Amino acid sequence: MLRQKRKGAVNQLSSPAETTPVVDAVRDQVLADVQAALGTAVVDSLVKPGDDIWIRVSTLSWNESMKKLQAMGFDYFCFLSAIDWMPSPFGRGEDDPTEPAPERDTTIRPGYTGGDTRMQLLVRVVNSRTHIGINVKTDVPNEVYTVDSIANVFAGANWHEREAHEMFGIGFVGHPDLRNMYLPTDFEGFPMRKDFPLLARMVKPWPGIVDVEPLPGGDTESEEAS
Repeated sequence: MLRQKRKGAVNQLSSPAETTPVVDAVRDQVLADVQAALGTAVVDSLVKPGDDIWIRVSTLSWNESMKKLQAMGFDYFCFLSAIDWMPSPFGRGEDDPTEPAPERDTTIRPGYTGGDTRMQLLVRVVNSRTHIGINVKTDVPNEVYTVDSIANVFAGANWHEREAHEMFGIGFVGHPDLRNMYLPTDFEGFPMRKDFPLLARMVKPWPGIVDVEPLPGGDTESEEAS
């Protein structure tokens, strides 16, 4: 709201610095309860008011943390996936191959709640009674790319872990059957890793990059006419 104009000036009733911070009491309480239940297993956490909750748990506590969250009421398993935070060494598909390669930033930025490794697992579970969800992350060790399976906690994680194993090369200790679902058994490499070469893009540039011929009446003809 604005005060009445006086001598051409407009005076605001409040400045941005005086704005009351946004608070999400419900999610703040949920996070506090989760931290109390999981204890030191929680490495980092974040609440975005009116949006969502993120926590990162230690790799060693991955399976046990999911059991505790389930016992707290987070009984609906939404999905499990992996994230490769390493910037692609091949650049972006939209880069013009006829131009010199731009200088690339190789810094690994692991997103909300941080991370200490190249790859992480991300699981989303929801409390079916309160409808409050939580995103749970854990680091995948760089040396072995292996974590404990949570298929014994959420049966739905079985298929998701198989996909992460096939596409990212992550091993899941205790999983009953890590067979490929999409690729031939003798396929080499992991297509969702950032360092997997997309040969189709190396042979043929991104479809948006095309050779454009000058249109009649363009700059060249204008210069000649002048």
